[in-house]
Amino acid sequence: MKPVAVLASFVVLLSAGVICTGAEQAAVRTHTYKSTPQGDLKILVHLPSDWKASDRRPAIVFFFGGGWTGGSVRQFEDQASYLAGRGMVAARADYRVKSRHGVTPVACVEDAKSAVRWLRAHADDLGIDPKRIAAGGGSAGGHIAACTALVPGHEAEGEDTAISSRPSALVLFNPVLDMRQLDKYAKDLDAETRAAISPIRYVTKETPPAILFYGTKDRFLADGRAMRAEAKQHGNRVELYTAEGQPHGFFNRPPWKPLTVTEADRFLASLGYVAGEPTITPPEETAQTLRKVD
Repeated sequence: MKPVAVLASFVVLLSAGVICTGAEQAAVRTHTYKSTPQGDLKILVHLPSDWKASDRRPAIVFFFGGGWTGGSVRQFEDQASYLAGRGMVAARADYRVKSRHGVTPVACVEDAKSAVRWLRAHADDLGIDPKRIAAGGGSAGGHIAACTALVPGHEAEGEDTAISSRPSALVLFNPVLDMRQLDKYAKDLDAETRAAISPIRYVTKETPPAILFYGTKDRFLADGRAMRAEAKQHGNRVELYTAEGQPHGFFNRPPWKPLTVTEADRFLASLGYVAGEPTITPPEETAQTLRKVD
């Protein structure tokens, strides 16, 4: 187990759990990435201050959590803003959920795939390198992000499947990776469907590099351990970090938000998506650390 240090030059407001990049950014642009029977779905795109449409920048799209039932696209605003300050194009995608649209998790998976495909299809307009698009999210959002990389099928009807909906990396915050044991949130799905959208079943040698964050008191930590073990057998890179004594959703609050973003930054830097050390510094010392599971 290795402690994670937090470094360098930008400011983190731990009291509010807000990450401030300290860099000027272009206004966030809002696009419609998909039209559904339940309404249009928006994607909010954060652009670096020196962005040009002719760029070929790496990108990431985040999906909010909420048990496939609720949640808000605002959840990953801080993380997206920070990564735009680091030079990436960072997006936050809305998707259909049960409370607002009357859908099951199957539609959530489909929408996530549509969002990744939309970014790749519009790479030239957004200054994105289509070969370097990561997907991220928390809880149910982490589940659907993982599904974009691992689960076959579940593509939206009428979309150009010649354009891949598969990301090249994953940044997952306490994701649900095995739906087969769920009852409360997936009670609308039969056993076969739950299995079909369980990313853990589809880990292969083609699985993209991933980083996973869990609290040690999170019931879904077992999912992360299982994915890491399965990936290791195939020679994949799946990094797992834990927060001692923390429950599900710990990453949304200080000091865990800047700590997880710092380690996600290092992971993305190792892939060539950002350069240099993370630009985050807590205003005061914290005894809390993330630990890498060796």
